[in-house]
Amino acid sequence: ICVPAVPVLFKQALENTDMEEGKSVSLRCELTKADATVVWKKGGATLQASAKYEMKQKGTVAELVIHNAEPEDA
Repeated sequence: ICVPAVPVLFKQALENTDMEEGKSVSLRCELTKADATVVWKKGGATLQASAKYEMKQKGTVAELVIHNAEPEDA
């Protein structure tokens, strides 16, 4: 029996977040499927884990932490 894959949807999308320059800011979203692959992008560029960008995922919650936030991170 072939069962069609259920698409992954956002249960809670990203919200606009105020940030303080030089501090860390956390962006979170919640998905309908646990451990779905999440790709974080800024404009058309895919963000890679680094000292600046920290990606976390636990179950259905995906999080991007931006360290030492700057106006260019908006």
